[in-house]
Amino acid sequence: MKGAQALIGALVASGVEVCFANPGTSEMHFVASLDGFVEMRGVLGLFEGVCTGAADGYGRMADKPASTLLHLGPGLANGLANLHNARRAGSPVVNIVGDHATYHKRYDAPLESDIESLARPMSGWYRSSARPEDVAADAVAAVEAACGPPRKVATLVLPADVSWLDTDAAAAQTVAARAAARRGSLAFPPQGDQVPIDLVEALSHVLRSGEPTAVLLGGRSLRERALLAASRVTATTGARLLSETFPGRTERGAGLPVVERLAYLGELAAKQLEGLRHLVLVDARVPVSPFAYPGLNSELLPAGCEVHVLASGSDDVAGALEALADTVGARQDAAVLRSAERPGRPTGPLTAAAAAAVVGSLLPEGSIVSDEAITAGIFFSGATEGAPRHDWLGLSGNAIGQGLPCATGAAVACPDRPVIALQADGSAMYTIQALWTQAREGLDVTTILLDNASYAILNFELKRVGAEQEGPAARSLLDLSNPSLDFVKLAQGMGVGAARAETCEELGTGLEQAFAEPGPHLVHAVLSRDSGF
Repeated sequence: MKGAQALIGALVASGVEVCFANPGTSEMHFVASLDGFVEMRGVLGLFEGVCTGAADGYGRMADKPASTLLHLGPGLANGLANLHNARRAGSPVVNIVGDHATYHKRYDAPLESDIESLARPMSGWYRSSARPEDVAADAVAAVEAACGPPRKVATLVLPADVSWLDTDAAAAQTVAARAAARRGSLAFPPQGDQVPIDLVEALSHVLRSGEPTAVLLGGRSLRERALLAASRVTATTGARLLSETFPGRTERGAGLPVVERLAYLGELAAKQLEGLRHLVLVDARVPVSPFAYPGLNSELLPAGCEVHVLASGSDDVAGALEALADTVGARQDAAVLRSAERPGRPTGPLTAAAAAAVVGSLLPEGSIVSDEAITAGIFFSGATEGAPRHDWLGLSGNAIGQGLPCATGAAVACPDRPVIALQADGSAMYTIQALWTQAREGLDVTTILLDNASYAILNFELKRVGAEQEGPAARSLLDLSNPSLDFVKLAQGMGVGAARAETCEELGTGLEQAFAEPGPHLVHAVLSRDSGF
C-alpha cells in the first residue's frame, strides 16, 4: 500500500466522501489512487478558490467535511480567501496540500514555499506527514479536528515521497477501521459540551430582570432546533431575537421563528442595539463595525451594555438554548413562527427590489440559497422570509468570490435540493470557473447574476470613508463597463445554459424554466441603471 492509498482509505473511513481538487505534479499519486476508492468522489475545480469555496459550501450543508486537494504553497494561497470564509462560518474542511519530496525541499525549486506560514492563519489545525507510516493516523486526526467541536479548517501537508512510498497496509487498515468504528458509536460530528446549569440559571435571571436584553444568534444556533428554543426564550421574557449579519447557514422560511438580522452598516446596527443593557451571545461574536470610518465608532454596543455568553462553538448550542427556555418557564409552543407569505409578482423594469420580489414569489421549497448579491442583495432577505422553508448561506467572512463555489459545494452535498446562487457581477468574476464545474457535474444550480455594471458597494464606501476626491480616475476603478461583461456568453462557454433578463417578466420566465429543468442555469439579470443598485 502506498502512502496516498493509506491517506484516502483513512479519509473515507472517517466519513469524507468528496474531494474538490486542483492537483499538480506532487499530488499525482493521490490522483492515481482515487480509482481504487469508489467511495471518494473527485470533483475538479479550475481554480483553487473554487475548490476551497465548494468545500465550504459542502461542509455547511453536509455537516461533515469534504477534502480539497491543492498544489503546494501557491495552490493553497490561491484558495485562502474562501478558506477565510469557511473559517468564519465554522465550516469543517480538510485540506490536503501536496509538497515537494522531503529530500527535494533543500534545493529550493521554483514552487518551494513556506506552506505552514500560508496555512496557519486560516487553519485551526495543521500537520505535515513525515513518513508513510504516519499518513493514515494524520488523516483521521485532520477529520476529527475539522469536525470539532468547534468545527474548523484542518490542513494536512503530504510530501510527494510520503505519498508514493510503501507503508504497512495492515497498520493503515487498522487505523481506518478504528476511525470507522468511532463514527458508528459516537455522535458524528460531535454536538459539543453541555453548558453548566448554573450559567443557564444566571442568564435566566438576566432575561427575566426586565432590563432591555437581546439574544444574538450565530453559527449552529440558526438551525431549526436551536431557533425554536431561542424564540421560546425571547417570546417568554420579552427579549429581542437577533442574528449576526452574515451567518454561515440559516434555516428560515414559513413555519420557522422570526429573527431580526443585524444590519451591515455600523450606524444602522448601532441603532438596532440602542438602549440594550444586556446582550446574550449564542455561538456568536460581539458585533462590531465591518470597517473603520472617520468619526464613527468601531464598537456598536451602547455604553454600559453587559455581554453574556451562553454557548460558543465548542458547546451543545441547541441543548443550551432548550435548557434556558425551560428555566425561564417557556411553553413548548411559545416560539413565534413566520407565516407563509410571498410577495406579488412585479412587472416592468428590473430593479434590485423588483428582482428580489420575483425570486421571493418563485423560490422553490427546500431551496439552498448562496447569497453573494452584495449591494443588490439588501432586498432579498425580506422578500423571501415568508417563502417555503429553505437554507440561506451568507458571505460569512466578507471575502468576495464565495457565492458560485459555495453553491457548487452545496449542490454536491444535497443533490436532491435546488440551489440558487444570488450573485453580484463583480464578485462573480473572482471564481466564475465554478460554472464549468457545475456543468461537468450536472449540478442543479440556478445562478441569478445581478448586473449593475459596477462594484456598487465600493462606490458607496468611497463616500462613507470621507475620501476627498471622486474624479474619473477613481470612478474608473469601480466601474465594470467598457467593455461590459456578457454573462450569457461566459456561462454558455462553460457549458451552462443561460438567458438574459432586463424586465421582471423576463426574469420570472427565465427562473421558471431554470427551476423546471435539471442541471445548471444562469439568468443574467441586468438591473435598471437608474435604480440606485
